Amino acid sequence: MSVEQRFPAGPAVEVDALLAEITAEPEGGYLSVGDERVVQFLVKFARKLLAPATARRYPELASLGFFLRKGEIAKALSTLETSGDQLRFPRGVVFHVPPANVDTIFVYSWALSALAGNPNVVRISPRSQGAAQAVIEALNESLAEAHPAIAQTQRMITYGRDEAVTSALSAACDLRVIWGGDRSVAEVRKSALAPHARDLTFPDRASFAAVSVAGWEAATPEQRRDAAIGFYNDSYWFDQAACSSPRTLFWVGDDERAKPAREEFRTLLAEVVASKQFVVEPAMAVQKRVSAYGVAAEGHATEIRFEGNAVATLELVEAADVPREWLGVGTFPQATISDLAEFGRIVQRKDQTLSVFGFDRDEVMTFTRRLAGRGIDRVVPFGSALSFAAVWDGYDLLSEFSRITTVTV
Repeated sequence: MSVEQRFPAGPAVEVDALLAEITAEPEGGYLSVGDERVVQFLVKFARKLLAPATARRYPELASLGFFLRKGEIAKALSTLETSGDQLRFPRGVVFHVPPANVDTIFVYSWALSALAGNPNVVRISPRSQGAAQAVIEALNESLAEAHPAIAQTQRMITYGRDEAVTSALSAACDLRVIWGGDRSVAEVRKSALAPHARDLTFPDRASFAAVSVAGWEAATPEQRRDAAIGFYNDSYWFDQAACSSPRTLFWVGDDERAKPAREEFRTLLAEVVASKQFVVEPAMAVQKRVSAYGVAAEGHATEIRFEGNAVATLELVEAADVPREWLGVGTFPQATISDLAEFGRIVQRKDQTLSVFGFDRDEVMTFTRRLAGRGIDRVVPFGSALSFAAVWDGYDLLSEFSRITTVTV
């Protein structure tokens, strides 16, 4: 069983040989939590992502670059403090299986695991391209000045749908990280783990956006346009397929006052989409119409409006009729609700991110406390839905990627 080596770039390698290499003691000793060899490599890698040419071509990589700045890394590592009788160590070999539809998610997962000192194997889908390829190139370029331990312990590979390879890597790992839909998680889980190992899964999730009608009315024209830009970034990057991209928009407040706010927001969003020169491919345009009319045919929408191929809105019959499946980039079911408590009554455990505009912190905190963990893992302002953090889907990832030994003698 052999796999293609993408990082470090090299010839195909047998899985057994790869596992033997990454688990052998590297030059300078085994990696530790917060290992300076890893920190230095990630900081140099981040600089390449923040280079103007790369950031302009793939704006999402600029967010990744900021996430991996030295100050941000130090802030993340500071959360791992332990008491005097506790020692924190790497979890062990971590096998990452990221999705193909969000090109850069694997880097966040891998980087945090590497910071925790783990040897890592990341499967990159053969379908990944664009930003993913730019990431691989930047990683390989950064190896020139990296400590040899990085090349030995960190591997990114590509192979097709080969259950034997997945099973071999699963059996050898201490933690398996699976990103993707419910079906993808179930498929990977067919490959058994060692008895001591476990899964960290990120399955299908749904995310939403909410605008306070009163907050919109109180906002300046500049703030309203910034809200439209932020919503565009949250929704149109990754073709609205990211788990944290809003798929339904709720207007919170008086229904009559919401009507002009909705119209203004729709106009502003269409202007932003046009200014970004976002192009909807013909197949996607067809997908959007089929999905939108399908929601209406099922009796969940009373009105559908298209702004060219780029923006489509559906008026929901009831807020509780919210469709949680992906309908195609730039497709937004919407409804007006009286308050956030009404939204709270339709929240499910699979619901992940709520992006908000026009609410004060006390409103959001009261709403979140009332949810009591039944759903919604993140509440963020417009423009931050795709901003990855070391706490994701309710998991403190650095803690998940490490383990604690207690010494009480």
